[in-house]
Amino acid sequence: MNNPIFKKIEQSPSIDFGDILSKSLELYKKVWVQGFVHVLLSMIVLIPFFVVLYAPILIMAGLDGLHAYDEDFELYQKQIGAMSVGFVFLFLFLIFAMSILSAVLQMGINAHFFTICKKTDHGEPEDSGYFRFLKGKYLGKLLGLICANLGIAFVAMLLCYFPVFYVMVPLQLVVVIFAFNPDLSVSEIIKASFKLGHKYWFVIFGLMFVSGFLAQLGMFLCFVGIFFTFSFIYIPLYYVYKDSIGFEDNDQEKNQNLIFLT
Repeated sequence: MNNPIFKKIEQSPSIDFGDILSKSLELYKKVWVQGFVHVLLSMIVLIPFFVVLYAPILIMAGLDGLHAYDEDFELYQKQIGAMSVGFVFLFLFLIFAMSILSAVLQMGINAHFFTICKKTDHGEPEDSGYFRFLKGKYLGKLLGLICANLGIAFVAMLLCYFPVFYVMVPLQLVVVIFAFNPDLSVSEIIKASFKLGHKYWFVIFGLMFVSGFLAQLGMFLCFVGIFFTFSFIYIPLYYVYKDSIGFEDNDQEKNQNLIFLT
């Protein structure tokens, strides 16, 4: 663990629940449109998953209805029964593959939203590269992170579910740490997430709970409003990262101010 990010986490100051929540509400007022776009894109990438999920079922139902009045319907059922075992395995494989692919796309889109939060917070010009993290070397890294998250969550569930409450906090930090440190290895990102999550577990868990509740308020606006409010759950995580690890430009600015004052 020679990367500077681990030293920054060790030396990071305490983070304040109320301060982060207040700043998150202010930033949300500035990025809610971009948040809506990112949520909408995240929903669009799920469409192929639902097509793969329901298309075979509809096809089989249609074939049953087509052959229902055939004289050889019993023979048809036997043939379908013989094919069912292979069909089930193929169906499960497709669901698993599409689930992984959808998760990778969503993580890449969410990572870009964190960069939008930073640019807006610092008054920098925004970019429209929503799929910037879904290209080249980052795509493979996202796949590795998704697989690592699934593996950790699966092991936690095997341990009587109680560890799930612990790992859910570090796993939520994986995306924000990746967004601002995309050149870290998969193992370094996971380690940094657990190190930061362990240090501020109760504060981050509280922020996740409150922001999750506030993000669901959009359901009261005919359910459509959740597309506008759901992105709020990510903003407190941005400030957790900013107030603990920080950014290089912020550190340089602080050093320059100290030199000026002295």
